[in-house]
Amino acid sequence: MRLALCNELLKGPWSRVVATAAELGYEGLEVAPFTLAEDVRRLGRAERERLREEAESHGLRVTGLHWLLVSPPGLHLAHPDEAVRRRTVEYMGELARLCSDLGGEVMVLGSPRQRSTLPGQSREEAWSLLRESLRACSRAAEEHGVVIALEPLARHLTDVVNTAREAIRMVEEVGSPALRINLDVYSMTDEGRPYAEIIREVGGLLANFHANDTNGLGPGMGAADYRSIIGALREVGYGGWLSVEVLAPVEDPVAVAGASIRHLRELLGGA
Repeated sequence: MRLALCNELLKGPWSRVVATAAELGYEGLEVAPFTLAEDVRRLGRAERERLREEAESHGLRVTGLHWLLVSPPGLHLAHPDEAVRRRTVEYMGELARLCSDLGGEVMVLGSPRQRSTLPGQSREEAWSLLRESLRACSRAAEEHGVVIALEPLARHLTDVVNTAREAIRMVEEVGSPALRINLDVYSMTDEGRPYAEIIREVGGLLANFHANDTNGLGPGMGAADYRSIIGALREVGYGGWLSVEVLAPVEDPVAVAGASIRHLRELLGGA
């Protein structure tokens, strides 16, 4: 397992972010597209090449993307309006292209507001429309050689796909090799089950892993049992990225990023 950092934690220009992440010892960066541009269609090929080359010059790999649909406004994968869903699917295709251009392989689909039920819409209707959109998004992901990792999220964040079992069901219903699962410790906590049990349940469908803690801070800063988490990841043969994603506001992002990687290194070395 290799260690990555979600780039939005480190505020500032790309050059400073990649330099700081590399100095802290991270091997990868998981990128939130909104930190690069409100609409990624504005990022030309030359700019994409510059971003990738600058990361690689510091020994970093762009692992993929997350927070996919924060911008531009008006996107929703389960909207009752077909035109809105079509625009969203088209934008997901653009994100798949960006992910590939940056050298990434995984697009983590959290985006709670862009999949939640809307007024007057049942959960079942939202599920059905999301499934339809994900089938189209998965085809675009396949074309660009990347994988979408559906992220089950805590119930206070969204009301659509809240558990690992629901994520597995959605992956099975979509039936595409380009749709897999991302697990996030903060949201796993909301299930009220042992982390190891959830990880074993997802098993080979696990394409990416967000390392944070019960309080939204970095790994080791809350109450999550990370020894059992690392043990279960090893048990299912997970060899992908552990991406540190800090959700809570922090005063010193560099210190939090540094403490997070030290904690994970200690566990990986001693597991």
